[in-house]
Order: sequence, then C-alpha cells, then structure tokens
Amino acid sequence: MSHVIVVGGGAAGMFAAIAAAKNGHQVTLYEKNEKLGKKIFITGKGRCNITNAADMEELFDAVVTNSKFLYSSFYGYTNQNVIDFFEDAGVPVKIERGNRVFPISDHSSDVIRALEREMKKVGVKVCLNTEVKSVEAEKGKFNKVVLKDTTTQTADACIVATGGLSYRSTGSTGDGFRFAENVGHKVTQCFPSLVPMETKEPWICELQGLSLRNVEAKILDGKKELYKDFGEMLFTHFGVSGPLIISASSYVGKKFMDKNGQKKELTLEIDLKPALTEEQLDQRVLRDFEENHNRQFKNAITKLFPTKLIPVMLELGGIDPEKKVNSIEKEERKQFVHLIKHFRMTLTGLRDYPEAIITKGGVHVKEIDPGTMESKLVKGLYFAGEVLDLDALTGGFNLQIAWSTGYAAGNAIQ
Repeated sequence: MSHVIVVGGGAAGMFAAIAAAKNGHQVTLYEKNEKLGKKIFITGKGRCNITNAADMEELFDAVVTNSKFLYSSFYGYTNQNVIDFFEDAGVPVKIERGNRVFPISDHSSDVIRALEREMKKVGVKVCLNTEVKSVEAEKGKFNKVVLKDTTTQTADACIVATGGLSYRSTGSTGDGFRFAENVGHKVTQCFPSLVPMETKEPWICELQGLSLRNVEAKILDGKKELYKDFGEMLFTHFGVSGPLIISASSYVGKKFMDKNGQKKELTLEIDLKPALTEEQLDQRVLRDFEENHNRQFKNAITKLFPTKLIPVMLELGGIDPEKKVNSIEKEERKQFVHLIKHFRMTLTGLRDYPEAIITKGGVHVKEIDPGTMESKLVKGLYFAGEVLDLDALTGGFNLQIAWSTGYAAGNAIQ
C-alpha cells in the first residue's frame, strides 16, 4: 500500500483522493482553507452546475484550450459517469437548459457533502487549515511536501490540484503554478477567463443594468473577426457582461495584447435586430416614420429600443432629436439603420481575477501524460483540474475537466 498526498480540496483534488483511495492507497489530502470545496460552493450561483449532459463531441467543442489533451480523460471518466457517481452518492440531479446538470436540491453544499462522505467511506485522511509551501523532487522523482509550519511529509506520489488564480478568496492563489515551476515545469501565461469586459465610451454608464436579449455580438481586432455569437448581454458601470460576453472572453482575452506585450483595444459590435436584414429593418423604420410623420424624431423611435437605450441611440444617431420625422432624409435614415445593425463600442480589457470564473493558462500540457496526468519530468507527481492549461465555456464543462482529470490522476497511481 503506497502513500499518496493530494494538495487541494476542491473538485479535482477530492475526486483524485477518492479514486486513489478506492485503488487501495493510503491518501492524505491537504487543504489550506478551514473547509473543503469553497469554489464548488459558489459555482452555478451557489447551485453547482456539476457537468453538462451534452454528447461527447459537444463536450470537446466547449473546451477552448487544449481540447485534444482531454481525449483520454474525458472518455476515461465521462459526464455520464459523473452523473452516476453523484446519484449513487445521494445527490439526485436534473438537466436544465443547455444540458446543464444541477442537483435537484439546487444546493452546491449537497455536492460538497457527498464528496466528503465518499472520502470518509474510502478512508481519505483530510487535513484542513494545512497549507503546503512546496512540493519537492529528487533525481526526477517526487519525494516530499513541505508544510507551512516547515514540517515535511514524504509519500510515494503527489497530486497537485490547487486551482488557478480566479476567486482568490477560495484559496486559488497560484500555489500549484509555483510548485510546478520549482520542479522544472513550464507554466503558460495566465489570464482571467469567463469574465466581464471593460469599455471606453462614457455613455456606457447610462446603460448600467440594461440587459439585451436575442442580440448578435461580434468582437473585432481591426477588421478581423475574433468572435461572433447570439444571445444575451448586460451593461454594467464599467462595461459589458452577461452570457454572450463571458463566453467571448474565453476566445479574445489574449488578444488585448499585441506581439510586443503592449495593451491594445478591440471593438465590440452589436446587432440589435439580428432577425432582420438591413433592408428589412429600413422598411420597418420607414413604417414607424410614416405612422409618426408629424412627430419629432426622438418620439418616433420608442418602439425600436428599450427605454434606457433611446438617449444613447439619439446621441449616436446623427439626427437632431427635435427634427420632425417628415423632414428626415433617406441618407440620415439609412445611417441610423446602419447604427442599429452595427452598434459599436471599444473594449479596453478584461476585468480581473476576482470576477473571473476560471483561469486561462497553467501547467503546460505537453509536459503531462494525458492518460494519467503524471508529469513527464517528475515521476510520481501528478496535476489535475484548473492548475493545468485547460479551460472551457460555462455550462458545467470546467467542472467536468476537474472530475475527469482528477479521476485520471487518482486512478493511475500504481
């Protein structure tokens, strides 16, 4: 019976500990917080989006970085395996819009309790309030961890599942990146991901709290289209948020830097009426104008936009708000229609880690065995979860990465 140390009591760490203990190993899990699963507790707005029930192809499509690396771990422990695990552990689940899987109770605490029960059942020793300061290797083999109180703990294998840099209050302070670099691993550049974005225009503040549904958003770098999707977004005091924007941040975060590492701006373009072509929209606006031909322009467009958006559209529209509709020229109208289809603002960057759901970047996966999560540089050292350079869209996909890689690591130890 070998001794396995797991560093980190989040989703990947607890799952790795359970898998290793079921394999007959003596497992000790170190968690620096006073309780386990702090990040699980806040995921899915406290409801915990356990996984996504989509078919495997869709799972891979939702992984933004290094999806091919996950081939063997996703098939080794699938979304269905995750659902079965929690149902067997006393957490019945339900499937909601977008194939998102939640506990029927809507309580993330039930997920954490189930993992705690399973660890207890298989004899995992859990040490809370115990911070690991370093993970050490000798002659290319893992040999010990050093705790904050300077005591050392030797073991046959170590699984690092310390998370990334997002939500630092949950304990994700980049410890695993430091451990990895200390034993010779490369850690790729890290960015906040699944995060709101900041904008430049002063009128954004006027739109704070406005939610736009069924709009199409494009993000452009000059003329180059980086991202395009349809859905819902929200204006905030600093810029833009909501599902459309959060997903976009996964794809465009790195593009706020040029090749020399200098900050640059991107353009967000919103089509406020994506169901209509420019010609159809022009006809619609023309009809509104004909019905209101004696009214002022500012009073003739009230049906086109939410109330909060009207002053901004008037400001940007290039038509005098007091002008009578019957004296608006065709060119002016066409320009206004173009604005509705191409409502633009300048993106200046991402919000920071405290608002990011996950971290983009991490331990370089080329140095990790995708079947076992073992380091190719240090024998007996494994990495699982967000500490790796893997990230996905929202919808339960990032937790699936944690379960699958955690299981792969715990299950692989001989």
